Amino acid sequence: MSQDRVAITSLQNERVKLIRSLEMRKARRDTGLFVAEGASILVTAREAGFAPRMLVVLADTHYDNPIQRGLMAWASKVGAEVLDVSAAVLAKLAAKENPQTVMGVFEQRFAEPPKSGECARDDVWLVLEEVRDPGNLGTILRTVEAVGAKGVILVGQCCDPYSREAVRATMGSIFTVPLVRMERVAFLDWAKAWPGDVVGTHLEGREDFRAVTPKGPALLVMGSEGPGMSVEVKDACTKLVRIPMAGRLDSLNLAVATALTLYQMRGPQLHV
Repeated sequence: MSQDRVAITSLQNERVKLIRSLEMRKARRDTGLFVAEGASILVTAREAGFAPRMLVVLADTHYDNPIQRGLMAWASKVGAEVLDVSAAVLAKLAAKENPQTVMGVFEQRFAEPPKSGECARDDVWLVLEEVRDPGNLGTILRTVEAVGAKGVILVGQCCDPYSREAVRATMGSIFTVPLVRMERVAFLDWAKAWPGDVVGTHLEGREDFRAVTPKGPALLVMGSEGPGMSVEVKDACTKLVRIPMAGRLDSLNLAVATALTLYQMRGPQLHV
């Protein structure tokens, strides 16, 4: 075994304890680290220019797996530790459902808010106010990448985009979609200078979201799954739109509503 690879069979190993602690939001916040599982997600991380701190592999599974061997070579090249762990250790580190045989520990990245003067006219940034469900957030990040939106601004007390559930739901988009964090007051102050429309989906919206052509660059604002958008953020929107629905429903799942609206706004720039 090469010097940059470490064999681990004990749950008391300090590296194992660190990785297990990253299940907790406090540990992720204190360390600035997170875990991503699965070869396809790790390949995306590599292509996006991320470098792991540690790469965890199930011992003796890489011999007939060229993708895994490539990931191990990449990790060694960028100075990461490659941990060969036993099945018992991996069982404690990996997700309980559909566990993977390879996982990486990475540093979190948050971007600065976009500068309005540097935005193109057809740019769209998504603003999520206090999104609560990590599965929704991960799915939304995947959609943002799919439509070519520029990134996501998380406003207020949002769930953690670097939680295991959110990261898995992104299918790798956690490494490619810029994330910005802002408190509500800071966002409201920043949004005043935004040069384009601030479009909010809201029950008070009088316009069909399919009929609105926002002035760009645009911000699309979505409220949380429960309470929806705060009054202060609603009042900061220059346009309020609504998704028409039949039956007795008055709302859709947040990830679904976001996908519909993003595809409508980005439609002219998307081609088969």
